[in-house]
Amino acid sequence: RAGRRSRYRLRKQVVEPVFGQIKAARGFRQFLLRGYAKVRHEWALVCTVHNLAKLLIARTA
Repeated sequence: RAGRRSRYRLRKQVVEPVFGQIKAARGFRQFLLRGYAKVRHEWALVCTVHNLAKLLIARTA
């Protein structure tokens, strides 16, 4: 049980900021497409753009 708590606490540091950045900085609020497969592809595209932007920032810094 303690292991699960620490893992969940770590989620706040690792995962949640990425969702916040995607929503705030990238302006992604809702999916444009419908259907599980289409939404998965759209989410993959959003994550790819986010990661490429992070790489670009890291490269220019």
